[in-house]
Amino acid sequence: MEPFIVSARKYRPETFEDVVGQSAITKTLENAIESNHLAQALLFTGPRGVGKTTCARILAKKINQHNVEYDANEDFAFNIFELDAASNNSVDGIRELIAQVRIPPQVGKYKIYIIDEVHMLSSAAFNAFLKTLEEPPAHAIFILATTEKHKIIPTILSRCQIFDFKRITVSDMREHLKKIAIKEGIDADEEALQIIAQKADGALRDSLSIFDRVVSFSGKDLTVQAVTENLNVLDRDTYFSMTSLILENNIPQLLIDYDQIMVKGFDGQHFLSGLASHFRDLMVCKDERTIVLLELGESTKQKYLEQSRKTDLEFLKTAIEITNNADLKYRNSRNQRLLVELCLMQLASILLPESGEKKKPLTYILPAKTFENAVVAEPVVDKSNYSQQPEKQSDESIQETSTKVPAMNSVADLEDVPEPSTPNKTSEPSSKTDASSSEDQISLAEKRKALLQKGQKRVSSLSIQGMERKKEMLENQKDATTSSDRLPEKEFSQEELTMVWNKYADHLKERGDFILSSILGIDQPRLKGTTIHLKFPNASMKEDLEKDKGQILEYLKRELNNYLIDFEIEVDKTVTKKYIYTDQDKFNKLAEKNPAVDLLRRTFNLEF
Repeated sequence: MEPFIVSARKYRPETFEDVVGQSAITKTLENAIESNHLAQALLFTGPRGVGKTTCARILAKKINQHNVEYDANEDFAFNIFELDAASNNSVDGIRELIAQVRIPPQVGKYKIYIIDEVHMLSSAAFNAFLKTLEEPPAHAIFILATTEKHKIIPTILSRCQIFDFKRITVSDMREHLKKIAIKEGIDADEEALQIIAQKADGALRDSLSIFDRVVSFSGKDLTVQAVTENLNVLDRDTYFSMTSLILENNIPQLLIDYDQIMVKGFDGQHFLSGLASHFRDLMVCKDERTIVLLELGESTKQKYLEQSRKTDLEFLKTAIEITNNADLKYRNSRNQRLLVELCLMQLASILLPESGEKKKPLTYILPAKTFENAVVAEPVVDKSNYSQQPEKQSDESIQETSTKVPAMNSVADLEDVPEPSTPNKTSEPSSKTDASSSEDQISLAEKRKALLQKGQKRVSSLSIQGMERKKEMLENQKDATTSSDRLPEKEFSQEELTMVWNKYADHLKERGDFILSSILGIDQPRLKGTTIHLKFPNASMKEDLEKDKGQILEYLKRELNNYLIDFEIEVDKTVTKKYIYTDQDKFNKLAEKNPAVDLLRRTFNLEF
């Protein structure tokens, strides 16, 4: 399988004629080369994806091709040096560049240095570059490219010939995408290409990236539906239909259609801004001389013309004002959906249904009786998962709950507890042959009767009956209690306690808790029953040990298999920590921890 090449690289222009939307700049550069009036330093500035780097590369090749014989396959790559200022923004990088500039070209007449994202250079690098940029060697030409001209210091700007690249128009971008679609064998709707061009926001590279993404989604058939679904944008038909409902004062259908827009995941502010732009386009169509301001296809322009004839200028001005006010308040609103719905209701209330006259207050909303006869198409709801007899189940559940005694979890639950009663046979639903009105009346009567029975058959916890029920409940709770398992209480010796104690102290030392480990080593624990007695020289050690008492006891209980162990800590200022200084002290400490060491000394008759 051949590797995929994105359209932005595959269809990158190779000549000035292929550059889209920058005819003024490309013509100027061609004339400068022909007349030998090319400056030694040029600055290409403009938004992203408009052809700055592309024009720089074409210019670099064309300079060396002028007035010389050259091979058609020769691209003079050895004469073109392209640097990224973002990764080479230090003074050292500029000094290396200056050192290379002094060397003349081996092939061709000029060496061209293209520095992309030049605004990323540091101030020191700019200052080091000043002299070379002002008086470079005759064989060197610098082409600087940036998206942020304001970040370049004025001394650099004054030494360059500046070319401002403009944003590419939607129509130029649409035509370019149409050519690429034909080359790729893709059947693309003009309106779909129009949406892609508008989404790119003046950047041709972005439009090509979007084009590739949508083609991957839809294949060889590029439709408006595929583009809107993939880019998650509202199509123009949505705004046309919403405007028609506004003109018809059909508020219910407006709210239902907006709910469907929200269900699809569109943002409310995106909808508001699109609706305001739609009103603006309708206003532009009110005068045939301004229709050229709409960068749209002919079929879409015709739709705008037809809808603009149904509106007047005052209506559009008021609609734009209401929509813009809602757009400004959207971010600070706590209930954003309600804000948009109020905006739609106000828009539908601009014109009175009968006379078509404009109502003065912007916040006016038509009363509900105005659209009582409005035709509303409700959204289709899938009811396959719902129960077939919800009303019957509801009545039965009410009847069951009225005859059952709720479970009591405490003595307080005895208050207002209904007595158990037998099901009422008269509360059964009527036969299927009865009319619906009689069924409703019977159902209502049954519910009222159940509620009356529920209120009449309550008992107070202070009554004799309530006290008997309380006693019965306590007996049931007493019988329900189960005896808990006894925890192990295995006996252990002083030696076992000392061994586990020292083991835990060593564990703390390995873990890095040297303070607690040293506190455990100050005094050996003394066992009395299941209580461990300790003596410390000051209260601070006692407090430190008591902070970790829980984890120490947990370890001892688990290792000694006795869960009755507890501490008793005494502060005795006469107790002092014994420090080890001599070899004899070290031996005594070792023998204290392991008596076998002293046995080894006596066996071999060893002495210090």
